[in-house]
Amino acid sequence: MNRLQVRKAAVLGAGVMGAQIAAHLANAAVPVVLFELPAPEGDRNAGAQKALAGLKKMSPAPLGAPRLLAAIEGANYDDDLARLADCDLVIEAVAERIDLKLSLFARIAPHLAPGAVLASNTSGLSVAALAQGLPAALQPRFCGIHFFNPPRYMKLVELIAAPHTDAALLDGLEAWLVTRLGKGVIRALDTPNFIANRIGVFSLLATMHHTLANGLGFDEVDALTGPLLGRPKSATYRTADVVGLDTLAHVVGTLRDTLPDDPWHAHFHIPAWLGVLIGQGALGQKTRGGIYRKEGKTIQVLDLVARDYRPAAGAVADEVAALLGRGLSADGCAALRACAQPQARFLWGILRDLFHYSAAQLEHIADNARDVDFALRWGFGWAQGPFETWQAAGWGAVATLVAEDIAAGKALSAEPLPAWVFDGRSGVHGPAG
Repeated sequence: MNRLQVRKAAVLGAGVMGAQIAAHLANAAVPVVLFELPAPEGDRNAGAQKALAGLKKMSPAPLGAPRLLAAIEGANYDDDLARLADCDLVIEAVAERIDLKLSLFARIAPHLAPGAVLASNTSGLSVAALAQGLPAALQPRFCGIHFFNPPRYMKLVELIAAPHTDAALLDGLEAWLVTRLGKGVIRALDTPNFIANRIGVFSLLATMHHTLANGLGFDEVDALTGPLLGRPKSATYRTADVVGLDTLAHVVGTLRDTLPDDPWHAHFHIPAWLGVLIGQGALGQKTRGGIYRKEGKTIQVLDLVARDYRPAAGAVADEVAALLGRGLSADGCAALRACAQPQARFLWGILRDLFHYSAAQLEHIADNARDVDFALRWGFGWAQGPFETWQAAGWGAVATLVAEDIAAGKALSAEPLPAWVFDGRSGVHGPAG
């Protein structure tokens, strides 16, 4: 393996993600140069310095200790590109626009050290398209990298090879991310939104669909889709508020615009109510209001029927709680499927469509099912990924239930399950992994 040594790093872009990536590099005792646009007057590095000052106010804290801030130096693109010459790793983290990234690459390429690694932090842009804008000599040292927010706390990093990325270099970068930054790394194929967001955002869209289809409240759904399913207590809609409703809409838009042939394409849109919130500037936690808001000491949730907020008080129906108490076995899934209670119909619907989509897309987004499961564990905080959940419930029996619903037109797509699902296997994970 080509052992990567990172004695100094640079981060291009001092936005929320760029500044936090720089902070986590500093946590690992890596000196960092943080670049931002030059200020029009006064201190030319004021943009980067403002971002560094903001790190001290963030919660959860991106820095392991305040003193680590001294390891990060502010810089700007007009005056300081020569400072890239002694950086072994350069992480670009500007806005998610290919034109902006390519323009920046053209400026920095002449200043990079001959052996430096250039990685674009992107949540779903085509890494191949980004690589095409680089000099031929730099393309073997370029890859996509996707940190999850907040990068100090979220374990997942997705690595994406460009067509000419040196395999040994990618191995070295993965080893460094694991051993130096403490990350869990998966290799994603170069497809829109990669692995975690492709499956996780689809799951969220399916959840939104089944919320409306079953007439459930957002707080009711969060009571169902948090710890009861082995997922974070922020569940679905609280998580959407934390991520930012505008950010979520952008990710969904990427799916819609770049995957026209996906059999689930008709569902790659945000619901009308979400568009209204975004239009009103109610973007979630960052605007102190979105699907949820806080009035005094009371947490309120948007009620679509009343078209107003009410105190959040979602609860799981006794009948459904009893079914979930039996565990998500094949019999448990069958019981949810057969139950007329709206919460039960909802739960079976989101599980069925998650299993269906994950199986159908596996060959397109990942090298194996293990990477999909780890992506959802490490990137979304699930206790089990979709394939683990399916296998634990009973692979063949659950596959039959899913296939019957597809045939009956109850699933979100008529796409059949892949043939490998029914090849006699008992799942996708064996004793060796």
